[in-house]
This record gives sequence, C-alpha cells and structure tokens, in this order.
Amino acid sequence: MTNTSAFDAPLSLSDDAVLIVIDVQQGFEDEEFWGERDNPGAERRIADLVAAWERTGRPIVTVQHGSARGPLEPGTPGYELKPVLADVKADLHITKTVNSAFYGTPDLHAWLQERGATQLVTIGIMTNVCNETTARMGGNLGYDVIFPVDAMHTFAMAGPDGESIPAEQLAKATAAVLHTMRFAKVVTTEAVLAAA
Repeated sequence: MTNTSAFDAPLSLSDDAVLIVIDVQQGFEDEEFWGERDNPGAERRIADLVAAWERTGRPIVTVQHGSARGPLEPGTPGYELKPVLADVKADLHITKTVNSAFYGTPDLHAWLQERGATQLVTIGIMTNVCNETTARMGGNLGYDVIFPVDAMHTFAMAGPDGESIPAEQLAKATAAVLHTMRFAKVVTTEAVLAAA
C-alpha cells in the first residue's frame, strides 16, 4: 500500500469556497525591517489562485493590516496592497490591527455565515503569523480550511534565546502543526488549482 501525503491527496473544492488573501502589502518588501524571507515564488502563486477564483466566480476576500508604526502603517506606501492585487475586485475587504482576519472590520465570520460559506482557502503574508492565526481560528470555528503553504511566505525570526530560526523552518513548523492538529488541510497551490 502506498502512503499518500496530504500534499498529494485529491482535494475537493466547493463552488463557494472563499479565497482569503491576507496582508499582501508593499511594506513586506522592506528587507531591512523584516530580514530574510522564504519562498520567492509566493506572489506568482497568489496571482494564479486569484485568477482561478476570478475565472470561476468564487468569492475573494482581501485583508489589509495596519500597524501603529513601521512598514504597514496606514497612510504610508507600505500599507498599500502589492501590484499582484491591484485589479482584484474583492467581494469583501477587511482591515485589521491584529493577527487574525476574524478580528477585523467588517466581521469576517458574520459575512461568511450570512453567505453560508463553509470552506476557506487562506493565502498571503506571513505564513506563521496572520495566515496561521486565521487558519487556526477558522478551524476552531468549524470551517474547512485549506492552506496552500507555497502561496505565502514568512521571514526569519529570533527565538527567546536569541537564536535566529530560518523562514523555511518556521513555515515547515506551521505546516506541521496545522496538519497534525487538523486546523487545516495543508496542500500545494497546484492541488488547489487542479480542484478549481
């Protein structure tokens, strides 16, 4: 018997699966502030998924994070969405000041409930912060969360002991937790596109 990984398993997408595009903002280009990132192909895969949702007429939610200071401060160029989302006509646009898209304005959970949506596909920036937090909350709220881990990226971070953890390791750890604890189905962009 062959052992099929979650990456390889066939994926089923509902006709109203909601694509949640989290914090794809210009400020994340500030390498001096954020440091080294992983997954240089993330924006291309984000664009591919957005295009697939537009082709099929499935709903798209964009999310924008505002920080009190730093590269994502409202009113600065860094707060603006990246060009990959410039022409996207979102069904809902959420602004937030914390990690989870479920704690933004307008209320994501209420909007999803109103639509009767049960399946979410989360992509964007950062893998182990806002994406992971949104996916965990979505799973806790009973949504079927799909997490194409190659359509997002993160940055290296220092642990409490000061040791720097590479972005790739942080992304792998996030994927392992979400998968093992069943918060989300961790898949590839290719698997989502094949199901779209």
